[in-house]
Amino acid sequence: MNHFTSVKDVKDLNAAVEQALTFKKDPSQPHRHAGKRVGLIFFNPSLRTRLSSIVAAQNLGAEAIVLDVNKDGWALEYGQGAKMDGDKAEHIKEAAAVMGAYFDLLAIRTFPSLVSREEDYSEVVLNSFIEFAGVPIVSLESATGHPLQAFADLITIKEQWLHQRKPKVVLSWAPHVKALPQAVPNSFAQWMNAAELDLTITHPRGYELSPEFAGKAQVTYDQKEAFQSADFVYVKNWSSFQDYGQVLSKDENWRITLDHLKNTNQAKVMHCLPVRRGLVIDDEVLDSPNAIHIQQAENRVYAAQTVINTLL
Repeated sequence: MNHFTSVKDVKDLNAAVEQALTFKKDPSQPHRHAGKRVGLIFFNPSLRTRLSSIVAAQNLGAEAIVLDVNKDGWALEYGQGAKMDGDKAEHIKEAAAVMGAYFDLLAIRTFPSLVSREEDYSEVVLNSFIEFAGVPIVSLESATGHPLQAFADLITIKEQWLHQRKPKVVLSWAPHVKALPQAVPNSFAQWMNAAELDLTITHPRGYELSPEFAGKAQVTYDQKEAFQSADFVYVKNWSSFQDYGQVLSKDENWRITLDHLKNTNQAKVMHCLPVRRGLVIDDEVLDSPNAIHIQQAENRVYAAQTVINTLL
């Protein structure tokens, strides 16, 4: 593994999950990478990603240093051959190279504009760091993907599932007050497909994910049908990919209630957090034994720890 930006960077998915679960049993191993430095570069806010990455690095004996670019750094220019006579004070060529000189590994969190699909899906920020930093790059979420979240999701499912058959996993759209990116559902679908689980995606018409990420998943616009005999239900809002960044529906019938779970196989309910209670998922569901979103969040540490350990 040279960088970590998607499931395609993982050579052996089962081995990666087993390594994460091994770290969970014995998290603190400060002898592994003592003296190494991990730079955590944030272009947008974070709670779980920031804290779990710091803890993961510290568990391995590495020093984690956080830079909030929007507060503590210069505005960056990404255009090649640009005449920098505007509001951008530093070019990514210098900024990434300098950060690469300071750290053994850089982890980058950025966010889409949800204005230009072409621009967002070209992943300019993430790819610029890969090109110019000269050290391994980890995606802490990008315009189109959130691989560490999806890795933690897979760890959680593997940890919870004790049967021989493949579990039925459902990714369900839910309403939200604003347009959100496709990054989390993109990566979740991609990782579940790679893990060869039985994946169904359900959402209102117009919310189809890019085929690149949806892959071989079964897609249905009937949420009730999708939930039939489901073992895991992953709940997440996203904006339209085709009508890029648009909110096409706020149908509250898609909010997850206890009634939605009646025809499932006592499904475990997952969410990447933060979750808007009463809008995306009812309190009664989140506070029930079905909910495993806290375990997901905890497993973010061991997903990050596995990736950082591998790259260092």
